[in-house]
Amino acid sequence: MVKLAENRYGKSRVRLVRVKRHADRHDLREWTVQILLHGDFESCFTDGDNSKILPTDTMKNTVYSLARNSSADCIEDFAKELVAFLLSRNPQVSAAEITVSECTWEHATLSGKPHPTTFVQASRELQTTTATRARSGAAKVVSGVENLVILKTAGSAFTGYIKDALTTLPETRDRLFGTAVSANWTYGVGDSTCAELRPKIRELLLRAFAEHQSESVQHTLYAMAQNVLDHVSEVSDIQLAMPNKHCLLVDLSRFGQDNPNEIFVPIDEPHGYIEARVTRE
Repeated sequence: MVKLAENRYGKSRVRLVRVKRHADRHDLREWTVQILLHGDFESCFTDGDNSKILPTDTMKNTVYSLARNSSADCIEDFAKELVAFLLSRNPQVSAAEITVSECTWEHATLSGKPHPTTFVQASRELQTTTATRARSGAAKVVSGVENLVILKTAGSAFTGYIKDALTTLPETRDRLFGTAVSANWTYGVGDSTCAELRPKIRELLLRAFAEHQSESVQHTLYAMAQNVLDHVSEVSDIQLAMPNKHCLLVDLSRFGQDNPNEIFVPIDEPHGYIEARVTRE
């Protein structure tokens, strides 16, 4: 005998561009939405009975329809709106999980001024959020950033590590430190809105990375997480993943040249990978 242990289903990679047309400018948002529903769907799996199934195509249409009249100024608010809408219309659904990622567009700067209707995509950085809510509970919101690519050329060392017969890496007190940060934080109770908190958290992460005297990626990761928790009471915990994007010093001695830490070759793989979750005591 077998039984269905757990299940969920939904629609993934629903892409949406929304333009808000103001008298003096346009605002542009590009979102990618994923919907996952938990609930009483067993008969669909076991008996082929679709009577409790909301088509995923309907979920896609729901995203577009809700976005038309949504007043959300941030992906967190839109995700919570979508959760509430789906739960209100589908009694067979016990919980809904909405994940939204945002690709950032900025107004193009022309002659020193932002152009009101022309936009530039400056990086591949993504803003992310996941809102989860059971029918009888409150929404849990976990937000973050992916592919925040940063690098500093000073203030980074790596010494005092284990050395054995297979170690070839030389110690250094002055290395390039590059990474592509993925961060996720959980919002707790507070008065500030997600739209206010997100840029503040991003700046706190960048400031700690820039100003911290790093002894390792682990050392700086912890300092970045601590900086957020020290200054944003609404965040209850934060998880960071930071690959060590190596830039290797080029040996120019065979050409009769010195290299005073100026010429490097960047490599994508293999790379170090460090992650940790930091929480309040």
